[in-house]
Amino acid sequence: MNTPTSTQRLLLAFTAVAALGASLPGCVPLVVGGAAVAGAGMVATDRRSSGAQVDDQSIELRAGARIHEIANDNMNVTVISYNRQVLLVGTVGSEADRQRVGIEIQRLDNVRSVVNEVTVGPGSSLQDRSNDTYLTGKVKASMLDSKDIFANSFKIVTERSVVYIMGISTRREADRASDIARGVSGVSKVVRVIEIVTDAELAAGQRSGGIAAPNTPAPVQDATPASSSSSSSSRVPLPPMAPLPQTNVSPPANNGVVTSPVR
Repeated sequence: MNTPTSTQRLLLAFTAVAALGASLPGCVPLVVGGAAVAGAGMVATDRRSSGAQVDDQSIELRAGARIHEIANDNMNVTVISYNRQVLLVGTVGSEADRQRVGIEIQRLDNVRSVVNEVTVGPGSSLQDRSNDTYLTGKVKASMLDSKDIFANSFKIVTERSVVYIMGISTRREADRASDIARGVSGVSKVVRVIEIVTDAELAAGQRSGGIAAPNTPAPVQDATPASSSSSSSSRVPLPPMAPLPQTNVSPPANNGVVTSPVR
């Protein structure tokens, strides 16, 4: 039997996405961040390997199914997987539910780390969601207009005016993307969930068809700033990042995520 190619695997994953999306009830309090059917052309423009892209689609599908199993009326969670690193945003009714969501998602196959930004409180209003959609579009447009970074290397997620930047980039690109997002009117805070690579690693990844992510599991992690020191690892689960050059910046968490208040 012939082994499916990466592109075939990706197309099969997209088909599964559409099938599962059609089978889930419409009332499920869940958003799967990247599981919308997309063209296979994204393989060529994405810094992730095609295998990582397939895994991210699969992680979001399985995460959606798992949260559907444990969901209650107060659970409104968005799941986004990028290079096998999962960002959770949204609201739940209790701290126990917040922790449970993070633990359950961490248990899924191929998940390297979980950044749990779910908060305890009421769900977002329609006005909140509309504003978040507007801010996401505004940040993306500003990055495209900047011309000095490759905007498609970043995934932008906005939750209650907090902009999350996910991606694989050099430190210069990460700092530039952060500055652009912080300059958009209405953004209250910028959180970077970015995997830093060197220029040499980036060039090698582009030649080989994407930067591969190891499958090494990592513990559930929060983006809440902490006083403990960052890991010295440059790849797993997240690299340490220096604070942005401004005053009153929260220190980096021990998972390498930097929370950066807007000027």
